[in-house]
Amino acid sequence: MTPKISLRTYTFIDSLQPQLAAYIATVSQGFLPVPGDACLWLEVSPGMAVHRLTDAALKSTRVHLAQQVVERAYGSMVIHQRDQSDVIEAGRLILNSMQAKQDDRQPCRVQWSEIIRGMTPDHTVLINRQERRGSMILPGQSMFILETEPAGYITYAANQAEKAASITLVDVKAIGAFGRLTLAGSETNIDEAAAAAIAAVASPRGTH
Repeated sequence: MTPKISLRTYTFIDSLQPQLAAYIATVSQGFLPVPGDACLWLEVSPGMAVHRLTDAALKSTRVHLAQQVVERAYGSMVIHQRDQSDVIEAGRLILNSMQAKQDDRQPCRVQWSEIIRGMTPDHTVLINRQERRGSMILPGQSMFILETEPAGYITYAANQAEKAASITLVDVKAIGAFGRLTLAGSETNIDEAAAAAIAAVASPRGTH
């Protein structure tokens, strides 16, 4: 008997912002997105089910597969295309193949949210050595950190934060049980970005 597929994350990004698009490209093993692409981030359980859903999307639409991660508990996929309608249609087909609705997705819970102001040199050097895929945080800047469950919602938070303020994207971890976002910038910009990120995960966008 085939186990039921549970929808953990289902988030539509209408236009990838430049830093997030570049960050996804540093971790992606598939077709690289560019700024302005529409994107769908989907996470399911059990993990192996993501292959079936990927197959349904790629055979029926013009979307490209940027990333696919298959763990035992969770599987995630990232599809993108310049035309939003292709991504929206792919999402509809995926949900139909699961016999699910967008509203079946797991609600996003914020596990941690904090702003640390006036970062010290020692602290920033350590973070920069650990997080090598994004940009660097500089001494004196403020840092916003956010942790969510499920993990995939963190990408929407990152995109909305980048839309809202001039910040530096340091790290976006969207795989596994928890998602983590690290942003850096001036105190004012970080305050604005943090507010946008929190609002995003409180009401993540779907495809309708």
